[in-house]
Amino acid sequence: MSSVVPKVAVIGCGISGAVCASTLAKNGVAVTAFDLGRGPGGRMSQRRETTKEGIELFFDHGAPYFTVTNTGVLDVIREWESRGLVAEWKEKFGTFDCISKSFIDSGEELSSRKYVGIPGMNSICRALCDEPGIESKFGTGVAKMEWAVDQNSWSLISLDGKFLGDFSGLVATDKILASPGFTYVTGHPPPLDMNLAPQMASRLEEVPFRSYFVLMLAFHEPLRSIPVKGLSFINSAILSCAFCDSSKPGRASASECWVLHSTEEYAKKVIADAGRTKASDITLARVSEDLLQEFQRTGLCTSQPYFMKAHRWGSAFPTISIAREDKCLWDVNKRLIVCGDFCVSPNVEGAIRSGLAAASKFMEMCSCTPCL
Repeated sequence: MSSVVPKVAVIGCGISGAVCASTLAKNGVAVTAFDLGRGPGGRMSQRRETTKEGIELFFDHGAPYFTVTNTGVLDVIREWESRGLVAEWKEKFGTFDCISKSFIDSGEELSSRKYVGIPGMNSICRALCDEPGIESKFGTGVAKMEWAVDQNSWSLISLDGKFLGDFSGLVATDKILASPGFTYVTGHPPPLDMNLAPQMASRLEEVPFRSYFVLMLAFHEPLRSIPVKGLSFINSAILSCAFCDSSKPGRASASECWVLHSTEEYAKKVIADAGRTKASDITLARVSEDLLQEFQRTGLCTSQPYFMKAHRWGSAFPTISIAREDKCLWDVNKRLIVCGDFCVSPNVEGAIRSGLAAASKFMEMCSCTPCL
């Protein structure tokens, strides 16, 4: 590596970006991490809500947990466990048939260990983005990524037109390339002109994403009729799964908090009716009633929640993997890398593997390419 410390910008502080940033920083790279959100997490975000009575509630409204099969990722998880960032969620899980209104034997208890962040799913990303060598800038959206050929570097401009700095490398953890005219659900166009990386862009355009809704519920008393803390639903057109967040290790248990996930088909229908713009309060109120009523029709939920709020996840869940072998995409000449779960597998483990691969690829680039 060059004796001059390389500088890299990591765009997106979900688990893939956080893992990449942490790995790079540990290897002497100066990292600046940007995220449009108020904090890190992405799909591993934790939602904090305060009721009218002043009760504070927390919900893992994205990924409820994650499993690990890859030995390299398992080593990372063990290191996180030693730091108190993750723990195994040892509660019982099951599968519920909405026609027979009974639990069925699906082998759920024999599945892999389930891990959660402590005290929230986003705690992992927070800790990684707070490590030495990383400067994290939350609430900062990147509007433009410009490649300066004469300086062999990237210049970043924020959504409000501010100069964010020059960097010798760029790691993006989102679908930042798209055809002209494309805009995200937020209304902002992609920050990177696809003409700067046409080969990469053509592969990213192949990634379809799915949407779904979640409903966050809080009860004064436990739902004692449910013998498990996580369940999948079959024969329901509305609900796919439900999880008792307050049963996870490290969570407050003053209230019983549940998160319900809709089916993909239900989400498609609602979005088709309401349009692909940001979900309105009317739409979210309708979703809340639909999901709660379906939960109550199962006979498992006989209580009325004292808190209820729906959230729409837009194009956050890829349905295919586009770089399974390489685990990330890159352009050596421009020191541009794209990583994320859509590169390996559409889950937390896939995102971790892609983040590790992106860091490794950047270090490889630095060993043979001059850096700032």
